[in-house]
Amino acid sequence: MPNKALILLITLLSVVSAFAANNEHQLYNFCRVNSCPDGSGPDTPLIFDSSGNLFGTASGGGAYGYGTVFRLTPGPHGKWTEKVLYSFNLTDGAFPVGGLVFDSAGNLYGTTYEGGAFYTCGENPVYGCGTVFQLTRSADDHWKEKVLHSFNARGKDGYWPFSGLIFDASGNLYGTTAAGGAYSCGGGGCGAVFQLRPSADGKWKEKVLHSFNGKDGREPGGLIFDADGNLYGTTYLGGPYNSRCGYYGCGTVFKLSPGMNDDWTEKVLHNFNFKDGSLPDAGLIFDASGDLYGTTAAGGAYSSCGAGSGCGTLFQLTPAANGRWKERVLHNFGKGKDGTSPAASLIFDATGNLYGTTTGGGAYGSSCSIAPCGTVFRLTLGGNGKWGETVLHSFRGVDGSDPNGALILDAAGNLYGTAGSGGAYGGGAVFEITP
Repeated sequence: MPNKALILLITLLSVVSAFAANNEHQLYNFCRVNSCPDGSGPDTPLIFDSSGNLFGTASGGGAYGYGTVFRLTPGPHGKWTEKVLYSFNLTDGAFPVGGLVFDSAGNLYGTTYEGGAFYTCGENPVYGCGTVFQLTRSADDHWKEKVLHSFNARGKDGYWPFSGLIFDASGNLYGTTAAGGAYSCGGGGCGAVFQLRPSADGKWKEKVLHSFNGKDGREPGGLIFDADGNLYGTTYLGGPYNSRCGYYGCGTVFKLSPGMNDDWTEKVLHNFNFKDGSLPDAGLIFDASGDLYGTTAAGGAYSSCGAGSGCGTLFQLTPAANGRWKERVLHNFGKGKDGTSPAASLIFDATGNLYGTTTGGGAYGSSCSIAPCGTVFRLTLGGNGKWGETVLHSFRGVDGSDPNGALILDAAGNLYGTAGSGGAYGGGAVFEITP
């Protein structure tokens, strides 16, 4: 005769174990269709304000179908309330996919991939060349948008700003465009790094700091500063010809250094060769020692992602003698169910663990129809100098899929991020994970 007490204990333990494994909580779910008034497709990083509210962008939806800026406010019982702060209307920008940044006065700044005043841009002359925008809050919590710059392919200032912005200590803005610039890459331009300076009359003046030419990179992503004012970033393509990556190259890591008369000099720190990764789709971060860390969306040791493209890597770059940098692959994705194709920047916690997301892979096979749904992972440095990976969450579609934005941490160590699709209504989700 079975032991009822033992059965009850096993049942309770199973429930507790299942609950503990379910460490993800959706704070808000977006709808799928582009007519959703609150936005659709939140695939950019989030930011906190000083009150603990979350701010982000949705690449589609809103009042006009061209994306939104939203805020999530925490309330009782773990519920969060969403408010659309601004809906883009094409003439002032379209498709904000680069994330947001605050200035010291609480104004928000970001980019839209398309839209703006100029419409002759590369292969798509319909939606415009992209913008840099500012959102200013009034006393009644109304947010007013101002276009600081509309990109213009004919002016060679770049177009299609795909990544977010950063400030320097003087209040200047820096960013990149995925196309345009002074050099042609098959007719569309290889991309550029730009600066925007504010002036006394409220206008912002744009200056191209560097135009990529293909050999030194193509399609740059997000930027970071070091303590000396140098800029660092990645290019999704570019570098020397590679038999696995083809004519466009496997991507690069670059550095831009300021000089006299505000001229900037570029140096390629690393050319990827597929074995150590290819297609670095995300920006970089520094550790306390000055080493750089990033991810590549393809390449690496495992080719289980189809067509021999490789499943991606997590890498470290360490400064060495004579200005050289030494690259080391810390993790190869694609072995088992640890996730594939990381496309977002990494973050450190206070103890030196690395956290990130993968847009594919995970434990749930093809439950997201086209490909597995993605993961949230942690890498921990072991005593042997090797980094061990732990999958903190595998998405399964109904809780989100395709987490394409970087994570952020709160003071309690909880992780927050966005899933660009999936969720309760199919249009993506904002999630929280307790490690």
